[in-house]
Amino acid sequence: MAVHSPEITISNVRLDLEVLLDVIRGLDEPSRACVAQALAEAEMDSRFKNLIEQLAAKAPVDDISDADIDREVQAVREATRSE
Repeated sequence: MAVHSPEITISNVRLDLEVLLDVIRGLDEPSRACVAQALAEAEMDSRFKNLIEQLAAKAPVDDISDADIDREVQAVREATRSE
């Protein structure tokens, strides 16, 4: 399904939220779907960015060493091989 992409030129135009929503409601179904997808993508990008920032702000866990991780990986690999 091809989405019709009309060209819109807006120069120094201010829209309040209600007018913008009315414009979106007036779009055809494929265009509204594109708007919805763009909003969902923007929301997910924002959530992932916040999650990354929260994780980066946390202090690293000091009680797990690289050697501990290596041993765990090896144990899982061995268990998988023996199944």
